[in-house]
Amino acid sequence: VQLQASGGGSVQSGGSLRLSCAASGHYPMGWFRQAPGKEREFVAAISRSGGNTYYADSVKGRFTISRDTTKNTVYLQMNSLKPEDTAVYYCAARRGTVSSVLPYDYWGQGTLVTVSS
Repeated sequence: VQLQASGGGSVQSGGSLRLSCAASGHYPMGWFRQAPGKEREFVAAISRSGGNTYYADSVKGRFTISRDTTKNTVYLQMNSLKPEDTAVYYCAARRGTVSSVLPYDYWGQGTLVTVSS
């Protein structure tokens, strides 16, 4: 499974970015992030159909995960960005059902998001 993430960049606090992840197959997908000096953390996940979504408390109400099943692409719309959202963002896919806590099997290369105050 190949995952290609894109859309990262630099933005000021309060701004928006949209990340994309193109997958070579149709899987439950998740977004994770890793800030400098911190462990990787879960951000959001979406089921194969797109009917179920999950979010970390820290991004609820600001981030939206969605997918275009015809393109095998998952998106992460990030609004009201804060400096603490600065991290490398990774998309991931897993066999089985969508999860916010279980391990993911396939990982993309990561895209850097920098939010300045």
